[in-house]
Amino acid sequence: MDFLELAKARYSVRKFSDREVEPEKLEKMLEAGNAAPTGKNNQPHRIYVLRSADAMKKLNELSPCVFGAPCAFIFTYNTDEEWKNPLEAGIHSGVEDVSIVATHVMLEAQELGIGTCWCNYFANSELEKAFGLPENERAVLFMPFGYPDEESQPSERHGLMKPIEETVRYI
Repeated sequence: MDFLELAKARYSVRKFSDREVEPEKLEKMLEAGNAAPTGKNNQPHRIYVLRSADAMKKLNELSPCVFGAPCAFIFTYNTDEEWKNPLEAGIHSGVEDVSIVATHVMLEAQELGIGTCWCNYFANSELEKAFGLPENERAVLFMPFGYPDEESQPSERHGLMKPIEETVRYI
């Protein structure tokens, strides 16, 4: 499958089977994240792999968007390591860096037949506290992943893309 087909086939899985993800597939997903570009190659991102029943229970208590996944990633960035734009105060790369890393992981998962769901529906500070993250780390998203349940299917909004003419400007 070429990249565009892969990108179009990927959807947010909202019902997972309880089948475990093989360690070699998990490692390949993490390797894809590690290959992602970041601002000035500072690599401020951190990925927390949640696989234990206790960790997943805790995540379920923080968000309704785990969807029965057997495992999840929490994506954070270290505020001391993110690139800071010297030309404008307050412009930093942490969120963008994590987003690039998470996208690499998500698309590698799709290639491996693993479903994912990008989730921002949680209280970031509560998640940071619940998982004991360092004070200089900020949670950006979590991503439940696993094999889609047989009944899983894309939402009715999947594939409803605005025409390119509405989102692209040539100047």
